[in-house]
Amino acid sequence: MSDAETPAAAPATAETDASTGSAAEAVAPASAAGPSAGPADHAATPTPGASAPRPPAPKPGVPRPGPRATPRPGAPTPAAAAGSRPETSSLPVIAPPTPSMTPEEAARWGRVDADGTVYLIVDGQEQTAGQYPGAPAEEALAYFVRKFDEVRGKVELLEQRVFAHAPSTDMRRTIDHAREQLAERSMVGDVRDLEKRLDVLVEKVAALEGEERKAHDQARQEAVSAREAIVTEAEDLAGKDPSTVQWKASSTRMNELFDAWKTAQKSGVRLPRSAEDGLWKRFRTARTTFDKHRRAFFSQLDDTNATARREKEKLIAEAESLAGSTDWGATAGEYRRLMDRWKASPRASRKDDDALWARFRAAQDSFFSARSQANAAVDAEFGENLKVKEQLLREAQGLLPVTDLAAAHKALGSVQERWEAAGKVPRGDMHRMESGIRAVEEAVQKAEREHWRRTDPETKARTNSALRQLESTIASLQDDLNAAEAAGDGNRIAQARQALEARQQWLETLQRSAQDFR
Repeated sequence: MSDAETPAAAPATAETDASTGSAAEAVAPASAAGPSAGPADHAATPTPGASAPRPPAPKPGVPRPGPRATPRPGAPTPAAAAGSRPETSSLPVIAPPTPSMTPEEAARWGRVDADGTVYLIVDGQEQTAGQYPGAPAEEALAYFVRKFDEVRGKVELLEQRVFAHAPSTDMRRTIDHAREQLAERSMVGDVRDLEKRLDVLVEKVAALEGEERKAHDQARQEAVSAREAIVTEAEDLAGKDPSTVQWKASSTRMNELFDAWKTAQKSGVRLPRSAEDGLWKRFRTARTTFDKHRRAFFSQLDDTNATARREKEKLIAEAESLAGSTDWGATAGEYRRLMDRWKASPRASRKDDDALWARFRAAQDSFFSARSQANAAVDAEFGENLKVKEQLLREAQGLLPVTDLAAAHKALGSVQERWEAAGKVPRGDMHRMESGIRAVEEAVQKAEREHWRRTDPETKARTNSALRQLESTIASLQDDLNAAEAAGDGNRIAQARQALEARQQWLETLQRSAQDFR
């Protein structure tokens, strides 16, 4: 008797139910079975209320005689499944699916003896597949065909997964399990065809595993590159001069890099331990260095801010001590020097610096506001003086242009005397008034210089002497030109005429200058 699996007889009592199950539960997947059960299946597995014939049940406690294989756990015979349920049960009974082969096709790969022994035909040789006693031959053969369909369904599903390039994680285990099932020969069907298809699948799965290894290696390399980029940027941040770093933005970026590392470590491709440890050591060192620089920078900044506060507190104290001074000129100069010292002093934090500047500015504003009020009072007092000087300025401007130097000089002197006697004008008008009277004074002085130039005896004598010398030279050059023309010497004529014309132009210029002295 072969050790291939055979369905067991249904016991009359429930004592053997624990060691048996339902053969209908051991059928192939739905994709490998037919849409409905055939007549033989209905005979072995009746539905509630059905009157289809089934094998006679043995007496209670007496198992059906005849050799049978030891059933696998969880795979009892169809007869056991039928006999273990009351006929009045309301639970639905699932009919076994129709085999993928017709009885005629199944007969090519197996046969059934009178005692219910089922044989598998492989390469023309019969091998015992198992037993299905007490049932028609077609039903017994169909049961073992369904076992074949189970394996074939696994093979077909595996072929589809390979074609779809599904993950190959358990494909080799599936192939090995299918080979083991085929090797048991406890089925009826074209097992050689399935064995060949499994051989092809072995090659395809190997190729798929190669592709997966290649893709995994590439993904791992990309993951290493991504981690390397994170580490490199972190090292760049840590390597910058602390005095040039924008700490708020850089700290935010370092935190983002740390989050990116954790995300890659949690959901990315797993890196080789040595590579990940090396990268993490570099990243951790960069973060530690960055934090060390940041703490040192802000510690130094706190010291600098404290020094700046002390220096500016001193400047504020000086500014506040001058705020009540009425020595307007000297105190304004002191405030300018204090401002220069303030600009040269180190900056505190923005908050502290703004508060210190507000106090310093308040002291200045107090002084300059008092000075402005004092100047306003003075300006009101000098308003009448402004009216007098504006009248004097219009009088002085009436002397221009100068036609009579002596009269202009005398009139300007009178204006200047009254100008000084009029007193100060408001500060806002001082520049305008002084510029106006100065322009008149400069115009009279210019006219005086021009008059002196024209009436200077020495200048006049020098001009007359130059005229006489030039006239004598011109007469001599005229004689040279006449002689050259008489001789017909072209070169001498050209030279004499050129020299004569030049002297005549000089003479005209001197004669115009001499007119100014007359």
